[in-house]
Amino acid sequence: MSATMIFVNLPVKDLEASKAFWGKVGYSFNPQFTDDTAACMVISDTIFAMLLTEAKFEEFATKPVADASKTTEVMTALSCQSREEVDRIAEAALGAGGVEPRPVQDLGFMYGRAFEDLDHHVWELVWMDPAAVQG
Repeated sequence: MSATMIFVNLPVKDLEASKAFWGKVGYSFNPQFTDDTAACMVISDTIFAMLLTEAKFEEFATKPVADASKTTEVMTALSCQSREEVDRIAEAALGAGGVEPRPVQDLGFMYGRAFEDLDHHVWELVWMDPAAVQG
């Protein structure tokens, strides 16, 4: 059985600005699924974010596009290999123009940070001590 893939579809106001933001965070784009209305951001071998212009997103949506600056539509959590990776990605996002909506969460066995991208989509970065998971 092959691994399940996930494609998180997100509306963006300015596709080129979003691509530049995510490029600064360290992600690349699959050109096969990228054009002037959409960009396929590669997060891992099985996780992708489809950044869609609002007009393109509306072609698929059956409800109005949420204004993520006023309401939380979703929080996308990504696991990280270490606390340092959490900090590296979060700091890159903040340096690229992202916003940190809450303080760092350090529970000892679990460490997390969050940031909002240029369109206010919330991204959670989480590291959990492998020993605590097996616990």
